[in-house]
Amino acid sequence: MQVFYFGSMRMSRLDQVLRDIKTADDASKAKLEWNPGYQGSIDIRIAVDGSWYHDGRQFQRDALTKLFASVLRREGENYYLVTPTEKLQIQVDDAPFVATLVEQEEESEDRTAIVFETNIGEQVVVDRHHPIRVEFKADTGEPRPYVHVRAGLEALISRSAFYDLLGMAEEIQRNQQSFLVVTSMGERFELGRSDE
Repeated sequence: MQVFYFGSMRMSRLDQVLRDIKTADDASKAKLEWNPGYQGSIDIRIAVDGSWYHDGRQFQRDALTKLFASVLRREGENYYLVTPTEKLQIQVDDAPFVATLVEQEEESEDRTAIVFETNIGEQVVVDRHHPIRVEFKADTGEPRPYVHVRAGLEALISRSAFYDLLGMAEEIQRNQQSFLVVTSMGERFELGRSDE
């Protein structure tokens, strides 16, 4: 069992995880079900705005963030970086990603697709496997919209992207109430009541 120390050696844990990721043959290998021998935690935090921090210092290189995001996994309410040799729990303040841009594209005459881009450059086409969901804060009623990215990982939809999404919505009536909905890849997603 490998022992890691605090202080200056703490960075070696981060370096080790980085080496483990880079030794994977290709990006598709990150999708395999690894069963690493070492399990623990590492002082990495993903803030609400999608910024990554290690020991309180923000990651400065986008490539590094993307690399770590490629081995991010969720189990229940917990998040882990999983490599062939280690499974390390990290802290996620809300969702691990932020959907910063949204576009509506016509796939055919009668079918459109809503496409989000995340803060790490991933594109997500909204469909039944990548749904939009909206929670509302109990105290303020403020919406907290999310889109499913992959394998239980979600992106918080940014305020500006949500306003753009609302511009794509249509109003429907149900039980004498008005709701805003968007349609993507033949699936309908509710954004909330339009009369609130």
